[in-house]
Amino acid sequence: MTNQIASISGKADRAGRLSADDWSAAALQQIGEQGVPALAVEPLARRLGVTKGSFYWHFPTRDALLQAALDRWEQYEQAQVFDRLESIGDPRARLEQLFQLVAHDDVSHVIYGQLLRAMDNPIVQPAVTRISRRRLEWVTDSFRRAGFDADTARYRARLVYSAYIGFLQLNLQLPQDRPPKEEYEAYVAHMMATLIPKQK
Repeated sequence: MTNQIASISGKADRAGRLSADDWSAAALQQIGEQGVPALAVEPLARRLGVTKGSFYWHFPTRDALLQAALDRWEQYEQAQVFDRLESIGDPRARLEQLFQLVAHDDVSHVIYGQLLRAMDNPIVQPAVTRISRRRLEWVTDSFRRAGFDADTARYRARLVYSAYIGFLQLNLQLPQDRPPKEEYEAYVAHMMATLIPKQK
């Protein structure tokens, strides 16, 4: 997994300097690599090169760390996706840029895919629901600004999000069958042309 969110290569001599943010970054990385059930204090402490005492200085429980990791994921998405798109005035151009950002953000795909697998977790489920609603609202609003009526904007937003979820599910079920780069880029362009038609 890349270090786009954060990568902590801890050493024992960093024990006194690890922050709660360091722990949540490492936890998010571990979730992306191994899934929510694999998130545990002792192996994470070994990975960071510190003792469990460092963890308990910042978090009372493993669930508190999971919540902090999910909060970090939400903040990452806000900063890397929504905040970056706010400066684009043309709503159609903003939607097109959203497609490009999401289509090429492998970190977000990996983490979200792992969270979908853990929807029975009472901490994960509310976070995924909250983010899904925010995404749908943002995309719906963008289609409205692009000139679509309320119903059409809502339908198109659901189509966009359904396509995204379907893409993630295919990656989970057929991890070796991801199309080559040129074919994938053509797929993204087709989705954009289908769901964001040019104004006449």
